[in-house]
Amino acid sequence: MEETPDAKFYVEASEARTFVENVLIGNGVPAANAEVVARCLVAADLRGVDTHGINRIPSYMTRLRQGVLDATASPELTKVTPVVAQVDARNGFGFLAASKGMAAAVDMAREFGIGMVSIKHSNHFGMSAWIVQQAIDAGMMSLVFTNSSPALPPFGGKEKLLGVSPIACGAPGGKEKPFILDMAPSVAARGKIYKAKRRGEKIPLDWALDSEGRPTDDPEAALGGVMQPMGGPKGSGLAIMMDVFSGVLSGSAFAGNVTGPYDPSKPSDVGHFLIAIKPDLFLSLQDFRERMDYLYQRVVGVDKAAGVDRVYFPGEIEQLRQEEREKSGIPLVQAEIDALNEEAKRGGQDWGENAV
Repeated sequence: MEETPDAKFYVEASEARTFVENVLIGNGVPAANAEVVARCLVAADLRGVDTHGINRIPSYMTRLRQGVLDATASPELTKVTPVVAQVDARNGFGFLAASKGMAAAVDMAREFGIGMVSIKHSNHFGMSAWIVQQAIDAGMMSLVFTNSSPALPPFGGKEKLLGVSPIACGAPGGKEKPFILDMAPSVAARGKIYKAKRRGEKIPLDWALDSEGRPTDDPEAALGGVMQPMGGPKGSGLAIMMDVFSGVLSGSAFAGNVTGPYDPSKPSDVGHFLIAIKPDLFLSLQDFRERMDYLYQRVVGVDKAAGVDRVYFPGEIEQLRQEEREKSGIPLVQAEIDALNEEAKRGGQDWGENAV
């Protein structure tokens, strides 16, 4: 690790993965499952999605110790039709269920052109982009939906009912970068508010309302209030869509009944919905990749608005940040390091003051 003027420390991705694996194993997670969870969490940190990276470990471990997240569970897959399957996460880590589900969707798509997987009784699966990337690595397009614990009101309401549930999709490129869209239906992801609270920082006034329905820059007050939906009724509609496809369809919790990853009182019962699509169904793979490259070039080459230095393709900023962090490491502040090291000690890992 290297100290910098802004009091951040930089941890190599390989060190972070090993650290997380050991913490998980120390809390009863089988080694093979721990490897999957660690890889997915570090993938988020590398892409700069710090809200969904290794800083989630303390909240996950609290849920394990409370018995509301099953450390030992592995997901079970059942085929429904040749192109449809369901995964029962069995109240294990969402990372495991989503990874198994997308692998099955890819296999079905490779044979039949499309594969669809519904996932029930799951938990938080972190950053959606890693699942999209799994499909891209297999040469597939994808759609990735999930529902989540209540944080948003339906448009016109003031009650927490809908999750800040991300919608993600992707497609492989040719010579250029792939298309990866991973977005929440709120103005900002709720994890960013938790991050601001953890770091003692303020948030923009348009992110959330406090319990009285007033804009606030205090993350603590924001967490006691509601998130603001993106684009008013549009964001609200997308959040309901995630509940329909992820919760209602799968048989998991929905309509405000998903338990959040920071609430250790009961199982989350999250639902997910994954689709993999073979990109050369209607034209050759070479044509598809060339057309994706042309789209990329048109988007990034568009005439720029005043004050804009560069236009990016969806997912490109995160991919560039990953290239940077693979060299420089993952930035953490001291409070985050302390919390992670405390989990190492609780898991029986006697690594001293600098476990991370």
